[in-house]
Amino acid sequence: MKRSLLFCGALSLLALSAFSAEAPRTRPNILYILSDDVGYGDVGCYGATHVRTPHLDRLAKEGTRFTDAHSTGSVCTPTRFALLTGRYAWRQPGTGIAAGNAAALIKPGTLTVPALLRQAGYSTGLVGKWHLGLGDGPTDFNGEIRPGPLELGFDSAFFIPATGDRVPCVFVENHRVVGYDAADPIRVSYGPRIGDEPTGRDLGTTLKIKGDSGHSDSVINGIPRIGFMTGGKAARWVDEDIADTLTARAVKFIEEHRDGPFFLLLATHDIHEPMVPHPRFRGTSECGWRGDVIHQLDWTVGQVLATLDRLKLTENTLVIFTSDNGGAIKSTYDDGTNALHGRQSPNGALRGIKGSLYEGGHRVPFLARWPGHIAAGATSAQLIAHVDTLATCAALTGQPLPAEAGPDSFNVLPALLGEKMATPPRDQLVLQNNGPAPLALRQGGWVLLEKGGRRTAADYELYNLTDDLAQKNDRAAQEPARVQELSALLKKLREDGRSRP
Repeated sequence: MKRSLLFCGALSLLALSAFSAEAPRTRPNILYILSDDVGYGDVGCYGATHVRTPHLDRLAKEGTRFTDAHSTGSVCTPTRFALLTGRYAWRQPGTGIAAGNAAALIKPGTLTVPALLRQAGYSTGLVGKWHLGLGDGPTDFNGEIRPGPLELGFDSAFFIPATGDRVPCVFVENHRVVGYDAADPIRVSYGPRIGDEPTGRDLGTTLKIKGDSGHSDSVINGIPRIGFMTGGKAARWVDEDIADTLTARAVKFIEEHRDGPFFLLLATHDIHEPMVPHPRFRGTSECGWRGDVIHQLDWTVGQVLATLDRLKLTENTLVIFTSDNGGAIKSTYDDGTNALHGRQSPNGALRGIKGSLYEGGHRVPFLARWPGHIAAGATSAQLIAHVDTLATCAALTGQPLPAEAGPDSFNVLPALLGEKMATPPRDQLVLQNNGPAPLALRQGGWVLLEKGGRRTAADYELYNLTDDLAQKNDRAAQEPARVQELSALLKKLREDGRSRP
């Protein structure tokens, strides 16, 4: 009897330890949905006033909604670099918004999120936007393209090299352009003009470029693009079909790896410009094509969630939805519905937009669902960031994180699981736009923003987000001691080369 009680007690302890922050859990599948340019106010459960996002709202109902999650960069490439490497992008030169033919920004051999998970026995896949450079640069799209996602831990990859508004306008699968025709070689330039192609399909509304984008743009599929591209006509994507293509690929990956565990990074093109919704979504939002592609994005989420349900994978899959930076109302491309875009406020009451150091540039929606592990219908105000993904996945799978890996990545798994904590998992966070300066430092409820210059007191803005989330009241002049304290900490974090203890 005594032995039986001891045995039962041991089982109880094992069961408890399986849910402690220090012990590895049953390895869940991980579906990480990284949307593009979706703002804090663009999702129904975050207060969207016009668009409808029932599938994203389902994630909030069945999981936890985070209200203080950040992308670390307020533009795409820096955020993606930090997410995969656990290292702030501003620590490495040349990690600003990448051209479509840029060299690979992450060195093969770097411990990335997919590489870490592959070590833990996961099948790893990328579907969607890459925008972290390819090859040794400038990228040659006419043969094998490497290094790329496969050299950084992904077992398979079907992706857009950069962005929808940049050339080349082709999909790449693993190491080769999909549908490549050797008789029509691809030439890409972000420098001298190599020709443009002003003809294309009629999308129903002619997209026009307004103002100077900083580049002379070629026209592909009737849409102005940044950079020049000739050739590759058979391989070019159809803009209004991009969401369908990526969604089908994501569903296929899940089906093929249903026996798990798998990690899928689904990096959607939506809602990045040019925003070209499939005809079945046009006019559904009453907020122009921008609102329509939000509906299209929500449909994508619904398709992958339905796939998990159909394959009975829901219970053992951690689903995360977030965005690579804040939202913006863009006027660069005039799709004929621009006047309606502003009906849906991208970032709610937050100040700033994509590309800004203010909260609207980097505070993003973040939804996490893992039935039985993450609380349903809950809201969390814990400070978390995309850069924390590496350390969190290490904790989730019970793997030690080498000291040199993920120097800015904190384990926020206790925050995801809603565990009681004596101290928050992250006590500070550095934020950037598109380069190494200026930066912003968040600590507690305070955020310090550099303005440039010689770093005197006049070169900073200071806000208390606890009572001023809209950042209307600059407190720098009234709080010189706090400015000095935070600026000294930011200087130290710069010089130390790491922020993780």
